[in-house]
Amino acid sequence: MTPGASFYGSIPVFRGFTSLMDPALYSPLPDDWSIGVADIVDSTKAIAAQRYKAVNMAGAAVIAAVTNALEGREFPFVFGGDGASFAVAPGDLEAARGALAATATWVREDLGLKMRVALVPVSAIRARGLDVRVARFGPSANLSYAMFSGGGLAFADAAMKRGEFAVPEAPPGTQPDLSGLSCRFEVMPASRGLILSVLVMPAADADPVAFRKVIEDIIHLVERSPDAGRPVPPEGPPLKWPPRGLDYEARSRRGGPLLTRRAGVLAYTFFVYLLMRFDIGIGGFLPKVYKRQVVENSDFRKYDDGLRMILDCTPELERALSDRLATAAREGVVRYGLYQQDAAMMTCFTPSALRSDHVHFIDGARGGYAAAATALKAMVAAAR
Repeated sequence: MTPGASFYGSIPVFRGFTSLMDPALYSPLPDDWSIGVADIVDSTKAIAAQRYKAVNMAGAAVIAAVTNALEGREFPFVFGGDGASFAVAPGDLEAARGALAATATWVREDLGLKMRVALVPVSAIRARGLDVRVARFGPSANLSYAMFSGGGLAFADAAMKRGEFAVPEAPPGTQPDLSGLSCRFEVMPASRGLILSVLVMPAADADPVAFRKVIEDIIHLVERSPDAGRPVPPEGPPLKWPPRGLDYEARSRRGGPLLTRRAGVLAYTFFVYLLMRFDIGIGGFLPKVYKRQVVENSDFRKYDDGLRMILDCTPELERALSDRLATAAREGVVRYGLYQQDAAMMTCFTPSALRSDHVHFIDGARGGYAAAATALKAMVAAAR
């Protein structure tokens, strides 16, 4: 293991999301690490064509591919709906590069989308006066998710979109190891009124203290909502057979004709459906425990130089959030995007159903994060 490779695992996990903006929770990444970024080109058009699930599958595939390439070693990552960001130690850089290149090829060939990918040295970010600091938030006792601050991820994303630090696609036919990636659950209808996608970023030259206050105000408003606005039902997401994401899961598998892979996924998901539907335990797998962990492990709120949330909320809470953000925008503190829809969706990464650290990425069922980002970009453009 290279020096600094154990850095992320040494960061203490914090549990209360209301502490999110406490600078003491964030540790600077080692200077020799790198930031990986990926996103779908023209994701707005893909979403307009109702390809929400394909866009989400592509974003989650980045995390699955890098995790598998690193053989399960812990590293910080964040799911962004139409892409993902992560950080890796120097000893894992080439494995991550190969995973990114292969994922970009797979996304183009199997999902019919174009993904741009890049790897940006942390030293290059700091040379521009920015930083990358990371914290670990534990939504449950099962696992933790990374939170990023310092402006470095936002810089890396913008640099990627300018074509800098690009990772070329792998040769045609190259497929990443996407073991554990699935999308078997149905969409989750709002139970409190609406599903709200929230994206809040600091305005240019915003006062950091004022920005922190706005984020804390938003979090405190949400915390008053039942279950902090979690869009996953307490009993777990709906499960039907055949699953709506059957084709995507088949395409994520390696080897053999697509028809054969599709038949294999069809048979396996039917087996899993029976276990879950009739609560049948087998080989250490307990459906009730797994469903509880799915709820607890759902990644519906995060911070990566800005606040991202997918909330099941009342119209009253939506108005309170909108009013607070509109005031902060007028004061030049934030730029934000909100997007309402009637359901949320989940994309899962479960390397082993027998372990408790499986992860479940949440987005709005109509392309929530991407749509909120479009609203944010419009606000930024209008402010110029």
